[in-house]
Amino acid sequence: MKKIYVKEEYCMGCRLCEIHCLVAHSKSKKIIKAYKEEFPRVLPRLIVEEKGPISFALQCRHCEEAPCIEACLTGAMGRDKKSGAVTCDEDRCVGCWMCIMVCPFGVILRDEREKKVATKCDLCPDEDIPVCVAKCPNEALVYEEE
Repeated sequence: MKKIYVKEEYCMGCRLCEIHCLVAHSKSKKIIKAYKEEFPRVLPRLIVEEKGPISFALQCRHCEEAPCIEACLTGAMGRDKKSGAVTCDEDRCVGCWMCIMVCPFGVILRDEREKKVATKCDLCPDEDIPVCVAKCPNEALVYEEE
């Protein structure tokens, strides 16, 4: 299965991956509208961590034995049969946050827009390459097999 990996030596903490992720998951798919007209705003599905000179994007690792899938009370967390990605069915999610509590990477977020649901990286299923990887100016994110 292809996953996103970080080359932290190339990451400069510009957060463009966060911006492009937010826009890609917005209704309008346009940056100004996504930031200024869509409320409540969509969350980016990755987090840029920074400590001193080191920074890197952190997103779902789509674990082989995903604790979030095991902990999900409603079965909202599951695995996409085609890509192997761990996904969240927002219609089934009840916002119990068990997935958030058990995620060893801390990358599942609370999205409280319309109803309380968990949100996480979905590897941009409508794209050949996830948007964060495609738009990274320094090629600090790569999408490849383990």
